[in-house]
Amino acid sequence: MCGICGTMEMSGRPVLKKDISAMMSALAHRGPDGAGSYVQGEVGLGHRRLSIIDLNGGSQPISNEDGTLHIIFNGEIYNYIELREELLTYGHVFITQSDTEVIVHAYEQWGPDCVTRLNGIFAFAIWDQRDRELFLARDHLGVKPLYFTQRGSRFSFASEIKALLVDCDCERDVDLTALAQLFTLRYVPSPRTLFHGISKLPPACWMRVSHLGIEQKHYWKPVPVVNHGASPDTLLEQYQSLVESAVRLQMRSDVPVGLFLSSGVDSSALLSLMHQLTNHPVKTFTIGFEEGESTNETSEAREVARMFGATHSEMMVSARDYEDYYERYLWDIEEPVGNESAAAFYFVSLIAGRSVKVALTGQGADEPWGGYHRYIGVQLSKTYSHLPQNITNGIVRPLVLSFVRQERLRRGVISLTEPDILKRFTNIYSFYDSHMKEHLFQPWLREAIGTDGAQALGPLGLLQKQVAHLDPVAQMMYIDTRTNLPDDLLMVGDKTSMANSLEARVPFLDPRIIEFVESLPHNLKLRRFERKYLHKRAMEKYLPREIVYRKKKGFANPVDKWLRHSLKKYIGDCLLSETSSINQYFNRSYVKQLIADHEAGRREHLRHIYLLISFELWHRTFMRTAAPVCSEAAS
Repeated sequence: MCGICGTMEMSGRPVLKKDISAMMSALAHRGPDGAGSYVQGEVGLGHRRLSIIDLNGGSQPISNEDGTLHIIFNGEIYNYIELREELLTYGHVFITQSDTEVIVHAYEQWGPDCVTRLNGIFAFAIWDQRDRELFLARDHLGVKPLYFTQRGSRFSFASEIKALLVDCDCERDVDLTALAQLFTLRYVPSPRTLFHGISKLPPACWMRVSHLGIEQKHYWKPVPVVNHGASPDTLLEQYQSLVESAVRLQMRSDVPVGLFLSSGVDSSALLSLMHQLTNHPVKTFTIGFEEGESTNETSEAREVARMFGATHSEMMVSARDYEDYYERYLWDIEEPVGNESAAAFYFVSLIAGRSVKVALTGQGADEPWGGYHRYIGVQLSKTYSHLPQNITNGIVRPLVLSFVRQERLRRGVISLTEPDILKRFTNIYSFYDSHMKEHLFQPWLREAIGTDGAQALGPLGLLQKQVAHLDPVAQMMYIDTRTNLPDDLLMVGDKTSMANSLEARVPFLDPRIIEFVESLPHNLKLRRFERKYLHKRAMEKYLPREIVYRKKKGFANPVDKWLRHSLKKYIGDCLLSETSSINQYFNRSYVKQLIADHEAGRREHLRHIYLLISFELWHRTFMRTAAPVCSEAAS
């Protein structure tokens, strides 16, 4: 697990080593164990290393036998041992035991198709010296990030945006289309970022860059074919076998592997499996929140850890901890998201990073399995749409919008009456509906991007077309797994864990598991109102039933209570100050009204307020001052 960066001058002009060094410095937190670079002619590659596999021999860049291919790699290839054995039969010669060297020989053997053979989390770049070509790729589900920008003939890429911003020619402007997406979906979907001119390589994509131009291709677009023939018991056993295989592969490491442990079924099942696969106590990590007694899961997690003999660590996070971290929160994650629980991942990574370099997490079991309440809402929409409109639009909708304060319920009712499936999805996601954006956006912004959220439909629409033959709930799960998951939750997980020099692995996102789950009949994922039906049945093999069916808590926290009291200064400083950046984009009077309605209990606007605070802090961090990351300042 590392940080990578590089530049290619497509015109043939030489790259300067000091520019690559400046990019590498911006990624030092991702790789405190070492650094390496390759700068030759029109290309420069930089690497920061967090050593996990082949501690002594895995330094990068790594080359093939004749020195014509050079790779830098961020991530882990879990099936590298099997691939290495296969490549040896083709005559390849290895000088290390690292998974990185396996990739370079796989590329030498199979070209771009090598990515289809990799089981892992990865972002890597290979310079082909013979063809003068740069090849980049990102893993199937986008666990590892990869950003890029092109300024004239200069193409640059990096694991994090801040490494691109060391180039003083890299402009600091807000991408307005991305801003429209952020205030519709709560995150910015690939390939855009909130930085104008900086893009994300989408999950499951590779890219070739040469003096002829740029080519990009999706290498993994599985279209689910529902398996109606197999019995539930057979499918149950197949799923258990896949999960056991994924955990076994992801336990491969030359350093100890820990676990983010919650009170829920997913991480608890991982602990059970890890306990079976190691002779040492598993190190587990949990956080709780002061003033969050109703949602804390520390005691339940402690109980599960004790059940499997784990060495358990926990931390109680205070409002002061949150406040202190918020001074650098947006610097770490680089892309604001409307997820008030996002910062919690930093604190569990903080305590884990003190003891281990690798930790498994239970992320990724909710999106493909239908683990969120919104999937039940989509399931109900078909029934709701058959009710008379004079009841749904004439009575229910006005009553809910007038008297219900919970934003989640209001959002759900607004979406139920939308006949277009894709628009219904965006209504479910969006905190700010069209009416609210009419009041929130400054006139110039309304004219530039509109208020209907149409910009968000593009990336989602392309995915929906691939699964239009499936029912709406399956469509939403498919879209979420490829957008909301990588561009929000996994992005936050990567940035906050790597801010603590920690690698986070996600066994439930093994591509084999995703393909299997997406082939299941709908009623094995959502059965009436029971979410993750077959998944939970499968986990009974590893856990007592009372843990499997325990109510999900997740990373719930008392941030609303804190914003009303100990963190109230953020509302004043970020949203109500006359010098706030948001005044350029949003109506200050309307923002005041949102805050007043929330504080008085007339409406629930926590997530609306949180998204505005996140945008303001992001804008202050990256748009107001260029000096902290500009290479001229660094040099």
